Amino acid sequence: MEFQEIFVVATSTVGFISLCKPIISFLRWVWVVFLRPPKNFKDYGSWALITGSTDGIGKALAFEMASKGLNLVLVGRNPSKLEVTSTELHEKYGGQIQIKNIVIDLAKFSGEEIGNAIEEGIKGLDVGILINNAGVAYPYARFFHEVDLELMESTMKVNIEGATWVTKAVLPIMLKKKKGAIVNIGSASSEILPSYPLYTVYAASKAYISMFSKSISLEYKKHGIDVQCQIPMLVATKMTKLKPSSFFVASPEMYSKASMRWIGYEHLCTPYWGHSVQWLIIHVLPDVLLNAIILRYFIGMRRRGQLKEAQNKSKQM
Repeated sequence: MEFQEIFVVATSTVGFISLCKPIISFLRWVWVVFLRPPKNFKDYGSWALITGSTDGIGKALAFEMASKGLNLVLVGRNPSKLEVTSTELHEKYGGQIQIKNIVIDLAKFSGEEIGNAIEEGIKGLDVGILINNAGVAYPYARFFHEVDLELMESTMKVNIEGATWVTKAVLPIMLKKKKGAIVNIGSASSEILPSYPLYTVYAASKAYISMFSKSISLEYKKHGIDVQCQIPMLVATKMTKLKPSSFFVASPEMYSKASMRWIGYEHLCTPYWGHSVQWLIIHVLPDVLLNAIILRYFIGMRRRGQLKEAQNKSKQM
């Protein structure tokens, strides 16, 4: 009888723990995504540097940072677009913030030239936050052997070398004052999905960003520097050519607001709540099924991209 009672108590306890675990996980998710207060960004420093700051996520983050009273260093390759973004920020926030533009094409400059340009541009500034957002992707899906040399080089130079050399240029300022935050914008292609066929070079470059972030997070945590890799899924930007059609596809503004709540916390995260739900759904599906779906979808994208490219060429003739 005693053994039966112990068995009943033991199984009841295990059942209760099993029931509580998903409930606790859900409550923690609600706290982190919706209720946890964001960091005080001015504690890191008075300036934020953002690459790829004239469009999409980068531009939306610039406005979010400005709303917190942070001065901005905007990095981009197009001087006129940088000027337009600066003007829009000044019109909205007036004399509350200072803005400095650095014009540099991450796809065409060497790593050393990128580092020197950033170091010169931020000399004397209290840069506390770095957002490595600049990125290059294929104009449409294509097999690896179809990726031309220029596209392959620009993807690797911007996505890998650009983020690496900009980080190297900013780190000494953060190390000197023993505080700072670095946010690298990654991709679901490298962390959430089991494969990313027909976007191979892009996905591989984002896998580098993920490992780069994890490693330097460990290296510099003891120096007061919070390094984070954010993993967005579908965001309606010029690069993705998507429109915010559902809660799975975020606008840059929606994503940036969510992004701000996570800066300085976990080293790897999916800030926007709709994306984290999508991540959960994907993890339930077997990799074999996901691979088949992804491959079929991207082959369709390749076909449509080739057709559109052929139509554009015929119009130009």
